[in-house]
Amino acid sequence: MPLIEHISSNEVLTTTFTLFAVIDILGSIPILISLKDKMGGHIRTGQATIASGLLMILFLFLGKQFLDLLGLDVHSFAVAGSIVIFIIGLEMILGVEFFKQEKDAKSGSVVPIAFPLIAGSGTLTTVMSLKANFHDVNILLGILINLLVIFIVLKSLKWIEKALGPNGLSVVRKFFGIILLAIAVKIFGSNLSEFSIGK
Repeated sequence: MPLIEHISSNEVLTTTFTLFAVIDILGSIPILISLKDKMGGHIRTGQATIASGLLMILFLFLGKQFLDLLGLDVHSFAVAGSIVIFIIGLEMILGVEFFKQEKDAKSGSVVPIAFPLIAGSGTLTTVMSLKANFHDVNILLGILINLLVIFIVLKSLKWIEKALGPNGLSVVRKFFGIILLAIAVKIFGSNLSEFSIGK
């Protein structure tokens, strides 16, 4: 089958780590714990995971059509997306907030947990940026692996918070920030040249 032929362990690994770093579910643990307390001590884990997954998958398969309506191509979007990924990486390393997050928990597990905390603009932009460099099936597998991680994290918030502690969360956040910067530079370089050739 064509889909199976395109499956690459390297691509799955890269897309998984890229999305994991952008989603930053571990770095979001303090916010998630705060939201959980405001929501009566309970987060609808399944609902939040499914909603965020549907958003990412929808953008993966229909994002190109959306771009076509705007008269854009994947390469130009990837260049713009790489800049967003680069800024997110800087946020994680420097601890400076460029993108403001919605912290109102009144709407429950879908808003703001599924969107914009998990599947926010940075995540959706990254999904589209990855399409320029990787096959859809590998990005889909990366999304599914991340959804499994998200589900486990949401179910284990208290245990993870105690295990990592503030310093551990900070180290993880900075580590993935550096990975994001490197990935952003790679996406920017490869798609900028394609974009120039296309012009």
